[in-house]
Amino acid sequence: MQESSYLGTEKPGKLLLKFAVPCIFSLIISCLYNIVDQIFVGNGVGYLGNAATGVIFPITVIGWGVSLFFGDGAAASLSVSLGKNETENIHRSVGNSILFSFLGGLAIILISYGCGDGLLRLIGATDANLSLAHDYGFIIYAMMPLALVQNTLASIIRADGSPKYAMGAMLVGAVLNIIGDPVAIFVLDLGIQGAAYATILGQFVSFCICAAYLAKSKTFRISLASFRPAPVLLKQVMALGASSFLTQLSIVVITIVNNILLVKYGALSPYGEDIPLAAFVVIMKLFQIVLNIAIGIAAGAQPIVGYNYGAKQLSRVRELLKLMIKWTVIVCLICTVLFQAFPQAFIQMFGAAGTQGAAAMDPELYLQFAVPCLRIYLSLILFTCVQKVCAIFLQSIGHAKAAVPLSFLRDVLLIVFSVIVPIFAGVTGIFWGAPIADVLAIAVTAVVMLRLWNQLKAEDGQPAQPQSVLQPSRPGVIITIAREHGTAGKRVGQLVAQKLGIPCYYKEMTALAAQESGLAKEFIDRINSDENAVMQELYLSTSAVQQAVIAQDKAINLIADRGSCVIVGRAADYVLRNRDHVVRIFIHAPKEYRVKKVMEMYGDGSQEARKSIARSDSARGSYYKSISGHEWGDPHQYELSVDSSIGPEKTAELICGCISHM
Repeated sequence: MQESSYLGTEKPGKLLLKFAVPCIFSLIISCLYNIVDQIFVGNGVGYLGNAATGVIFPITVIGWGVSLFFGDGAAASLSVSLGKNETENIHRSVGNSILFSFLGGLAIILISYGCGDGLLRLIGATDANLSLAHDYGFIIYAMMPLALVQNTLASIIRADGSPKYAMGAMLVGAVLNIIGDPVAIFVLDLGIQGAAYATILGQFVSFCICAAYLAKSKTFRISLASFRPAPVLLKQVMALGASSFLTQLSIVVITIVNNILLVKYGALSPYGEDIPLAAFVVIMKLFQIVLNIAIGIAAGAQPIVGYNYGAKQLSRVRELLKLMIKWTVIVCLICTVLFQAFPQAFIQMFGAAGTQGAAAMDPELYLQFAVPCLRIYLSLILFTCVQKVCAIFLQSIGHAKAAVPLSFLRDVLLIVFSVIVPIFAGVTGIFWGAPIADVLAIAVTAVVMLRLWNQLKAEDGQPAQPQSVLQPSRPGVIITIAREHGTAGKRVGQLVAQKLGIPCYYKEMTALAAQESGLAKEFIDRINSDENAVMQELYLSTSAVQQAVIAQDKAINLIADRGSCVIVGRAADYVLRNRDHVVRIFIHAPKEYRVKKVMEMYGDGSQEARKSIARSDSARGSYYKSISGHEWGDPHQYELSVDSSIGPEKTAELICGCISHM
């Protein structure tokens, strides 16, 4: 059993506390920069300052998303490589992630400076806050390359086994920002520019601390060669980081849409363009804090849930789900009571009246608008957080088909109702879009989770441990067979094994992987499930699935250790790429032949057979690419490529003949 077996034996509550608290703190620290700026800018400059930082927020989120794209991807790739004991390319995955994070930051600089104030107006700047947004943003942009690299490095450092170091680096930067903001804004009288300078100072120091870690990293060593572009490794990193990037992208879309709508409908109201925008920025900061706590609970639970689901300890999975929701509900209820009872205090914490121009005017009008809007927007934040927690839970157990749409459901509904409701209700209607979206999203989520709960309950107690399936063999050649769907590749493999008098492994590999890892055979079987390409890549990037992949790779190596055999599927050709005496075979056939075979074997109609072939081949291709970085079916990956349309028997004879001459 693996070292991680304590995940299946320790009390769920104790495990969740241990894993969730660091996640929550890391997420809170990561959003402190912007929130602290909001507080000091709001009190020093006024609500126009808050509106201005809100205009820049989408650009900073894009930067954050790019850093997670490469950082979380590199972290996942590092973890998987360590699990497989394949460490030779870790430094290049890390180096490429750092390089492209830096280039992503440069791209943001070029676009932001190149487009200038036109970009700011496009994402919501008004005549009143444009100069403030310009002053703040054009300083923030300058640090983008290093800020993105710092975020990327933090993810890598955590994956390298030093989460406290990463959190410490981020905390030092956040503390410097907290100290620097009042000094720069009030003592040096730099206004909103002072907040920007304090932010980039904190980011630069955090970057330096994270960069220093590279000299003492545990599992890799960085050199100039590490930064040489490696397209194959980079694609793997990007596939693993795609989910994180898409999440941040949704935030950008929501923010920009709302900024535009608030300016449009605010201009038609007594409040003007800037009061609604400033209020929205403040409310979103409060929303972000609560949501990050909920996400921290769910993210902390991910490895625990994934392990127990894979090990088919489904009673523990259900208990963990109850704990995740219980803790989320408690936090959200407390926050909801506070927001509803003391909305004005929270609004004024971020400042109401300021000292610059129009920001010193109409503080009462600002509060008159902001207080009820805060109550409206955050009224059902409990539903929002529970819905997000459930989506992350689904991802933890590898249910990407449900997790991905569910994670974006509320965001899509929010955009729709934010556009529709103000047509009838004016600028305040934009804020009503949130509770409406929350009600509909939680209803769909409840249906999905109830079905899953019943499924987990029904399957609970089924054995996860199979008997050993290793067969005796002798020294000799190991034959791996990859095949297109409908080529009768499995039958060909069995015939080859019979003719050579050696064992043939197919489903037996998953049984052995289950026995060696403690994971459920049924769960390992699913990693080649037929999904569309995007869903399959996101599914394969989940922690539970990566654990299953590692277990399966170990099983394949155990089989190979026994001696001569035939191994069908599961990317065995790549897993055994460093071994001698391995013959890698790819079996293909014309499309029409495969369609007929599938119709014969499964009783499908012509159209169903074609769809089945497309789905299966796509799933096999996604799986192969996710673990190898290479294209499935590329003839350069195999010693022999065979057309099986001559029939399984003749194909097997052909393969045996070729092997005898090797």
